[in-house]
Amino acid sequence: MITIKYFKEITFVYAIFISLFHFGVNIWGGISDLWFNSAHFALLASLGFLTYEAAKEENKVSILNLIFAVLSLSTFFYMMFFEESLYAVANSQMRMSDLIVAGMTIALATIMVKKSTGYIIPGIIIFCIAYLLFLGQHFEGVFAFGGMSVERFLYRMFYTSEGLFGPIATISSTYVFMFILFAAFLLKSGAGDFIVDLSDAVAGRFTGGTGHVAVFSSALMGTISGSAVANTVSTGSITIPMMKKAGFRGTFAAAVEAAASTGGQIMPPIMGAGAFIMAQMTHIPFVTIIAVSVLPAILYFASISVYIHIHAKENDIKGSNNNIKILPLLREGFHFIIPLSTLVGLLVYGFTPTYAAGIAIVAIIASSYLTKNKRMGVKEILGALALGSQNMIVTGVLLIAVGVIVGIINISGVGITFSQLIMEWSGNSLLIAIVLIAIASLVLGMGLPVTASYVVLSVLSAPALVGLMLSPEMAALVNAGIDIPEVTMYLLSAHLIIFWLSQDSNLTPPVCLAAFAAAAIAKTPPMKTGLVSWKVGKGMYIIPLLFAFTPLVTGTWIERFEIFFFGIFGIAAFAIVMEGYWDKKMSILERFVFAVSVVLLLTPDSAFDIESYFGIVNNTHIIGMIIFVVSMGLHKMMYKEGKEYEKVN
Repeated sequence: MITIKYFKEITFVYAIFISLFHFGVNIWGGISDLWFNSAHFALLASLGFLTYEAAKEENKVSILNLIFAVLSLSTFFYMMFFEESLYAVANSQMRMSDLIVAGMTIALATIMVKKSTGYIIPGIIIFCIAYLLFLGQHFEGVFAFGGMSVERFLYRMFYTSEGLFGPIATISSTYVFMFILFAAFLLKSGAGDFIVDLSDAVAGRFTGGTGHVAVFSSALMGTISGSAVANTVSTGSITIPMMKKAGFRGTFAAAVEAAASTGGQIMPPIMGAGAFIMAQMTHIPFVTIIAVSVLPAILYFASISVYIHIHAKENDIKGSNNNIKILPLLREGFHFIIPLSTLVGLLVYGFTPTYAAGIAIVAIIASSYLTKNKRMGVKEILGALALGSQNMIVTGVLLIAVGVIVGIINISGVGITFSQLIMEWSGNSLLIAIVLIAIASLVLGMGLPVTASYVVLSVLSAPALVGLMLSPEMAALVNAGIDIPEVTMYLLSAHLIIFWLSQDSNLTPPVCLAAFAAAAIAKTPPMKTGLVSWKVGKGMYIIPLLFAFTPLVTGTWIERFEIFFFGIFGIAAFAIVMEGYWDKKMSILERFVFAVSVVLLLTPDSAFDIESYFGIVNNTHIIGMIIFVVSMGLHKMMYKEGKEYEKVN
């Protein structure tokens, strides 16, 4: 360890510089994508090495981390000064210095990812490199690969768009950085406290009110933050103690917060880094993605609220007696609506997400001066700039490192092979294919963060899903080279299925980061909390089935709203079946009848030919709704009779 005077102040200023650099390039441009992505890595990795494992002693840093930080910066300067000379050489032949710097960059990215996420991703990177260079020659069958020279591999990873500084890095340096910076400004302006207070005012008075506050606040926080763990920590530090004090069990309170915070990653308009990657990979406008994601996100949060309502009724947990008035609260925090409206308005109008985020950041600062107590001065602005860079370290370096994995998958052809295997193993069954992807997502989620899991799975399995979702007639036209606009929405549906299933790494044991973070706040057993959060977050598995088998994504807006309307009741019925309780404990027969309504409410009308069997209108949703309403009415009638009998006796 060495002592550097004013080390914390220096790294603080450095973080501010990084944010300003990204803001300037994203708004005004000036350098090529390759240089910008190289600088993105060099700046974030160097800051990460300096601060991520900062010593407890003030102003001290390890010599090794200092060396790594300097080497990280040197990779950008090498790119800047020697790229042109490489292209001047015949056939772009790599020099020894090129090989050293390219190999060193991959090593530095891998080391930084290991420091921030553990050994799993570095292990996958090393295996993929070994497979591409020599290990693939020893495989037999469809996964055999003839190998590639070290020189060619390093060239494609360092100097082309296939590796470290390709499309994934571009998404990180542009969309993701700007939106994380936007979230940092909102948090520094006091939006977090406003969101919790507003949630308490709106939802706190309902049965199990504090639980609904957690859901509402996490949903609102999800509109500005794409990190489930950050969402859990920021809102959970307030809502989890509130829930426990109201009477919720600690594990259930932590599970609700973890499940709701995970929903923040599927809540427009930000949706984490995955939505920007989805836009880049599918070439579907970001506005289209967030537009079709609104109704499914509401469905997911509604499913958690049903679990809370059932749990609260079962344990006689009433709403809170808060005295928060909504109108005064809105008058105090109305200025937060301005930047969010600015962001969405610019996106809808057609501006790029990076430009929209940049203008929205300026709107945050300007709108803060419409209030007396929450004005952003120089200190708050500098703090937000530094926070944006610090929050970006892990995500930025991770996405750049994952670029190596994606590049190797594409170069080796493993992605095409894997898609063909899914088609073969599923027996052309879409449901089995989704189950296989869910299992793969669960396994990957044990070691990969959500974004990395989505990137890898989408590259491997999205083509197979699209193929299974198309009708034979449509598939024949596509294979004939005919461009069909509807196929775009099926592609989006496939990616949304994978994106949603990738979220389970936050909730599903044995590795469930959001649940572990919530357990730490609630002081509950992490694994038990993970199991409960997995149950509460079941909507994360049900709603992707709606993407696949209903027009929730691919249909008209009328069809989407129909699926959404009946889906709310179907998901409520599913929670009732799982819990076996509403006003009182249900019999097996009652649960079975509600289970029938679940199937009818959540399946497309074409799934059952009711008309030919019973001679009635072929609308499974209406039949399911009738069964649900009648069953609920009978249940409440029996509950009321039981209460009256107790009073008489």
